[in-house]
Amino acid sequence: MNETFVGMPAFPDAAREALDDGTLRGNLRHATHTIRAKRAAAVAEVSDWAELREAGSRIKEHTLRRLDRYLEQLEESVTAAGGTVHWAADAAEANRIVTRLVKETGESEVVKVKSMATQEIGLNEALEAAGIRAYETDLAELIVQLGEDRPSHILVPAIHRNRAEIRDIFLTAMAGWGRPAPEGLSDSPAELAEAARLHLREKFLRAKVGISGANFMVAETGTMVVVESEGNGRMCLTLPETLISVAGIEKVVPTWRDLEVFLQTLPRSSTAERMNPYTSMWTGTTDGDGPRAFHLVLLDNGRTDTLADEVGRQALRCIRCSACLNVCPVYERAGGHAYGSVYPGPIGAILSPQLRGTASEIDASLPYASSLCGACYEVCPVAIDIPEVLVRLRERVVEGGPAVREGNRVVLRPARGHAAERAAMRAARWTFTHPNALRTGQRLASRARRLRPRTLPGPGAAWTRTRDLPEVPAEPFRDWWERTRGGKEETK
Repeated sequence: MNETFVGMPAFPDAAREALDDGTLRGNLRHATHTIRAKRAAAVAEVSDWAELREAGSRIKEHTLRRLDRYLEQLEESVTAAGGTVHWAADAAEANRIVTRLVKETGESEVVKVKSMATQEIGLNEALEAAGIRAYETDLAELIVQLGEDRPSHILVPAIHRNRAEIRDIFLTAMAGWGRPAPEGLSDSPAELAEAARLHLREKFLRAKVGISGANFMVAETGTMVVVESEGNGRMCLTLPETLISVAGIEKVVPTWRDLEVFLQTLPRSSTAERMNPYTSMWTGTTDGDGPRAFHLVLLDNGRTDTLADEVGRQALRCIRCSACLNVCPVYERAGGHAYGSVYPGPIGAILSPQLRGTASEIDASLPYASSLCGACYEVCPVAIDIPEVLVRLRERVVEGGPAVREGNRVVLRPARGHAAERAAMRAARWTFTHPNALRTGQRLASRARRLRPRTLPGPGAAWTRTRDLPEVPAEPFRDWWERTRGGKEETK
């Protein structure tokens, strides 16, 4: 677990500050609505989008059910191509492996292409503690790093910043990390991009070690795939003498042909492009071309535990497109920082509590960071039923029960603060399994409908503070059905 997020308050408390920030909400609203509209147009161009979505879902599900076999095949393929594979059970082990590999080169600086896995494990902090400085080369990640900030979006980590804020960050912080920003820098996108290009160019030309993630790993050939829009990633992947890639074990796909599906769905779902401007693929090492040494660190860090849950394992299908964030009404208002994870939004609400468990206050609250409207499921290019997993995790938080943690089967205790919800759910279960009691309750509610309060007392007050309590009908549906139809189906 990344220690940056340990001890964060529950989601409602963390989101309150964001809800009071008008500038932040304006930035988020503009960015998410723009990306959402462009994505819809890009998807509408594809006549077989539904079939591509189903194909992506099936490929991912097939791979997850046979993950052990494909990971072993991947290791064999990477090794045969001249690379070295390392296995990391958790964040601490992954950080030790990468730190050791960098130290063995004798270097004290590394350049990085955007990798959420390294953010997940807190690699930059681990390298800094070992005297190694990591430079982010993705433009948005550079903004976050220079601003001593945290990412708030999967695709656009600096989505919470506007152009004026980015200019101020460049002017005040860029000199401390290398080439300073030009004097008189304006907030025009062209000038900001040029300042970043000049700043990063010296890093690329000097760095001997590069660190990357991977969008996909092909078991059949040992090929690594990184897609990006700026070209900085390709510089990071080809110029250093040593390349270290850190990737979650769920990123593997069985065959080269499987990429055909994802290289159509990922760019349209993420950047609303027909194809990514830069799709970099490499297989091991090649004499005279690219890095001389390649290391692949395969990261578990809770993924095997997630795989053990028949419902929750859907989260491992995720291809990090961020489409679910851009349609989520909760994310649009609360922003990414409130999720207490490098994985914000709907996918983070189901992934983080599974990777890290639900023991902490923030992780126990994430399954509730949703209205269950289902928009996230509708746009997911691999058909992850996020609402289904959210309900499953809510049940785990309230009721506890069997789970797998660190490879061991355990029985989780219910989280604190959910006694009223637990009692209400048990009462509802009893009522719905006793039809006569349900009918009696419905009739009493109908007869007393004029006494309906405007707000609920106790734990229900929070719900009715922002919602209207539904009207109670004058007659229960079952009574109406028996009165009008006699309880029998009409005959044709």
